Amino acid sequence: MEATSLISSSCFTASSLPSALCLQNLDNRGLFSLTVNPQRCRIAIVCKKLNFCTRAALRGNVQATGVPTSVPVRVAHELHQAGHRYLDVRTPEEFSAGHVPGAINIPYFYKVGSGLTKNPNFLAEVSSHFGKYDEIIVGCQLGKRSLMAATDLLASGFTAITDIAGGYAAWTQNRLPTE
Repeated sequence: MEATSLISSSCFTASSLPSALCLQNLDNRGLFSLTVNPQRCRIAIVCKKLNFCTRAALRGNVQATGVPTSVPVRVAHELHQAGHRYLDVRTPEEFSAGHVPGAINIPYFYKVGSGLTKNPNFLAEVSSHFGKYDEIIVGCQLGKRSLMAATDLLASGFTAITDIAGGYAAWTQNRLPTE
């Protein structure tokens, strides 16, 4: 849920605001600045829209989701076994050389000559395979492309994105299953 829709559609008093949403806490964390109109009991977000879990916000555990969560490869394997879907953002050539069982390959970059160019249809292709609320593990070869892809996915509204630290190289080094 976007912070703007949670906050601006609700009426809070200073004493009823969750501590994580207090002006001092938000400004100190550098997340964004707020303006408050006490007569109208409205709060407006000034800088940027951030996503966070409504339940967490009410408990006071607000975490901005502009930066994806990165987990070690063994944790990613456990998540995959628990039903999270695996998005492999490596090139088709890398993917065909070996991949995680059941992984879906949507390249974040394509090889062009001796370099790489960003896939202009990446978000549309991901949206055709995954829903915004699907639990998705994002992996690449070493972890750099997957982190960039995961960041883009979060920014476009995907909510349950987990990046694999170390990528497919760490997956194979840990002798986890491959196809």
